[in-house]
Amino acid sequence: MENDNLNKLWDNQANDISNLNPKDIITKAKKQRNSQYISITIMSLTVAILIIYAFYYAFNQWNTFNLGLIYMISSLTLRIILEFNSLYLKEKRLISMTQKSYHAYLKKYYKARQKLNYVITPICIAVYIFGFYLLLPYFKEYFSKGFYNYILISGILSLIFVIAIIINSIIKEQRFLKQLHK
Repeated sequence: MENDNLNKLWDNQANDISNLNPKDIITKAKKQRNSQYISITIMSLTVAILIIYAFYYAFNQWNTFNLGLIYMISSLTLRIILEFNSLYLKEKRLISMTQKSYHAYLKKYYKARQKLNYVITPICIAVYIFGFYLLLPYFKEYFSKGFYNYILISGILSLIFVIAIIINSIIKEQRFLKQLHK
């Protein structure tokens, strides 16, 4: 996608649909796309670590520890797939639309993202937390008290950090959606 071609296309059209000019929309879309790439990268690394651990240590026999790992891996994998799908659909549409139709598409896109943010993401987080909860008895049994406390505290802090990032990105998307409605 060439920004210059997109700018020329949009500059040739009437800009009566919003206070945002094409450069603003492109800049905001790039920022949002980059944050999606960062989210996908972090989730993918977490999934890779969990899968490596699961195949190396966990799947010798079936138990709730394995179930917890599967819940954690599944919730993150679903979220990664949804983020990639969302990202791909948006970029695919961007190339072929005029400014006015893209503006309308962005409104629909961010409304659909609200469903992802307010329904699917909390479910994924809850499943991930439940999976982590299923691992805790095994950690407590097999690790020292100090290392167990480290896992527990770092796990909780990591979840809080990730949830804070998710909330921050949701707030940014909401602000952008409000700007699109002006």
